[in-house]
Amino acid sequence: MTAHGTITWNELNSWDPDGAMRFYGEALGWTFEAMPMPGGTYWLIFSDGNRVGGLFPLTEPDFEGVPSHWLTYIEADNVDARVDRALAAGGSLMRPPFDVPGVGRIAIVCAPGGEVMGWMQSVAE
Repeated sequence: MTAHGTITWNELNSWDPDGAMRFYGEALGWTFEAMPMPGGTYWLIFSDGNRVGGLFPLTEPDFEGVPSHWLTYIEADNVDARVDRALAAGGSLMRPPFDVPGVGRIAIVCAPGGEVMGWMQSVAE
């Protein structure tokens, strides 16, 4: 299990996943493996056979106006409780906690300085 407070995942959110896969494949030698999800395909990213992150296609209208970006996820021992603490500390919530089957519970949080990150309570391995 990943320790609380450590970086646990990096995710590229892209409006052009094919272009992103082409760029990172050519520039860094990364390979990609499709992972079917409800509503579309999520792509796992591999470097020399090691899983290093994911690629989330930005296709939903909910993401309109959001530029392509990298999003870092930090492991949280209890996402819901930590979100409450973040709000009390002056942060804001960009996406309330939600469950991803087989992955864990996630929330997208914004720190008072504007830094955006994902907090993830991973499922037990």
